[in-house]
This record gives sequence, structure tokens and C-alpha cells, in this order.
Amino acid sequence: MRAVTWQGKRDVRVEEVPDPRIEEPTDAVIRVTSTGLCGSDLHLYEVLTPFMTPGDILGHEAMGIVEEVGAGVPDLQAGDRVVVPFQIACGNCWMCLTGLPTQCETTQVSSEGMGAPLFGYTRLYGAVPGGQAEYLRVPQAQFGPIKVPEGPADDRFVYLSDVLPTAWQAVAYADVPEGGSIAVLGLGPIGDMACRIARLRGADRVFGVDLVPERLRRAQERGVETFDLRSFDDEKELVTAIRDRTDGRGPDAVIDAVGTEAHGSGVARLVQNTAALLPRKIGGPLAERFSVDRLAALYTAIDLVRRGGTVSVSGVYGGMADPMPLLTMFDKQIQLRMGQANVRRWSDENIPYLTDDDPLGVDDFATHRLPLSDAPMAYDMFQHKRDGAVKVLMKP
Repeated sequence: MRAVTWQGKRDVRVEEVPDPRIEEPTDAVIRVTSTGLCGSDLHLYEVLTPFMTPGDILGHEAMGIVEEVGAGVPDLQAGDRVVVPFQIACGNCWMCLTGLPTQCETTQVSSEGMGAPLFGYTRLYGAVPGGQAEYLRVPQAQFGPIKVPEGPADDRFVYLSDVLPTAWQAVAYADVPEGGSIAVLGLGPIGDMACRIARLRGADRVFGVDLVPERLRRAQERGVETFDLRSFDDEKELVTAIRDRTDGRGPDAVIDAVGTEAHGSGVARLVQNTAALLPRKIGGPLAERFSVDRLAALYTAIDLVRRGGTVSVSGVYGGMADPMPLLTMFDKQIQLRMGQANVRRWSDENIPYLTDDDPLGVDDFATHRLPLSDAPMAYDMFQHKRDGAVKVLMKP
């Protein structure tokens, strides 16, 4: 089959690889009909290269048709249309039953000290072959795959794999009071969807911050009060501008939907780039012990949120030596929540909004729909934010 493989920093290729097969009774194999390109994939493309191996199959936002199931998967059969959550969890352990499948005790990557494995991600998360491919082996298929009806185009449902639950959890963790305010830093796919969900869940004022004109326009068209980062000399001016619209206090909550690749933080960027250029045997251990993130977005969130407010982090961070402003956080009495989205915890709440009325605008959420063969171009375009790229879907 054809699959998108990682070969090095900023080097992905579409190659022929062996077809997946049933390996365990709880496996399924699906024929992929749509697969997304996520901002988290760009971390592998740029920052997290010390944890990658040439040939790794990328992608964690897949849906398709079930081709084959193992004997331990009673509720799926060939021909079912399913969306595959990006993490692999059993559904039966204490963590899963508590609503934390990202911490699944059956599947967690204990050798690396990490939680549940993720499709198409680094060795820290199991190096499981991903969904930017023609076919995908799905472990723990007795729990993970979400059945969806025939009829609507894939665009209606594919975001159940990651975008919808990640944005939903970001807003849920933000815990905005009814009629309250929230700021979203970063209006890529997750930030954009988080703005839509925040309004749907009763936030009175939603502020969105980015520096890409297309992203700002999309958010503004859905009632978000937008701020172009390029219009301010520094983050302090931005914080003041938003505070001026919230009685001088700041918003009740701030979502950091940017993560480690925030603009600015030149020293941290240098450290990241240096680790990425080292041989993997050296760069990997160095990154595990001494890695740092570009924390501009998180620092802005902590500065911006009102005293007693909540900072919800959905952007991916990977640093082990990050300096945090604990004095400010403690003094402001900030609540901080974060983590990979617990997809199956939220999917039953997400599905009722995927109707013909389309309140979240999923049907036209993608800006680009491309064949899988165009994946190298798609990664480069998305990385450099060209051609108005906000969300890319690929079809094998």
C-alpha cells in the first residue's frame, strides 16, 4: 500500500509499504477514505525529530471502511463506516472507565513513561503506524472506532478523530462561566474549532488571536473578536488590548492552542533545532532530559487570564526543562489544565452536533482536499501557512 513516511526533518515521502494485517484478536483493519493533516504532525516535521525513525508512517486523523476484524471485536463487521480516535485505549481499565483513555493502563507506553499510544507519532507514544495511508491496522478495535452513518461526506465525521474532541476538551477544561469570556491563542484547526464550541456552549465573548489573515477572517466570520498579533509591538500590548474589553480584568479563561512552535523564543528555537540536527542516539536522550519549548503563547496566556481564571492547554508541548512563572501563577490563583484529548470521553457529546444544520461548520471546515500523493507538498504548505491553509484533508 501507499503511505506517508517520515524520512527526516522536513522530509516526508509517499512510499510503498507492507499492507497491515490482523495481529491480535482485538485488531481491525480499515480502508482509509479520508485522513487529516494536523498541527501536531508539524511537530514531527520540525521539532520532535529526535524521537522519530526513518520510515515511520505518519497521521492520526483517519476514517474509513472496515475491511477485516479480529475475533475479539464483536461490535464491528466488514463494511462498517468508522472514525478512528487518535489514541489507542482498551475501554475497560480504571483509567478508561474514569474518562481518561489517554492514560489507558492496558496500552500505556510504560517503557517510555508515557500514556496511551498514539497513531503515527513518535517512539515515546509507541511508534504505531499511522493513518496517512491506504489501510490502517487499528489495535483495541473493540473500543476505539466510532461508527458513523452512511450518507454525508467524510468531512461531516472525520474531525471526531481529533479536532472536535481536542477542541471540546479544551473548552470543557477552560470551564467558562455562563455568559463569561474566553480568549483563544492560535486559530489553527483546534483554536478555530474551540472558538466555535465556546460560543455554542454559552460563552458571551470569544477573543481569537493569530497572525495569519485567513485564520483571523474565518474566526471573525463566526462572531469571534479577533486580534492580529502583527498589529502589536509585543505581547504586553496585546494583553492590554484584550483586558480593555473585559473591564480591565482579562478573560475568564484562555486556551493555548499554539504549543511548542510559538513565534518568538529565539533561544528555545535554537535549542530545538540543534537537537533535531544531532544524530538520533545523541539527540534523543538530550531532548528527553534537557528539551525546552518556545513558551511565548503559554506565558501570554498566564499573563492574560484574569485572576482566579483558568488556562487550558491543548497545544502540544514536549519540554522537560521549561521555566515556568510559578510566582505569577500562584499569586494570580490560576487553574491550569492540559493533556491529550480523551476522544471517546467526548464523542457521544460531539456527535449530536454533526447534523445537516451543521452548527459547528464541519462540512466546509477544510480549506484543502488533496490526494495522498500530494502529502509532501501539503506538509510544506501547511508548515509555511501558504495558500490560506488552515485544515488539509487527504484521500488515498
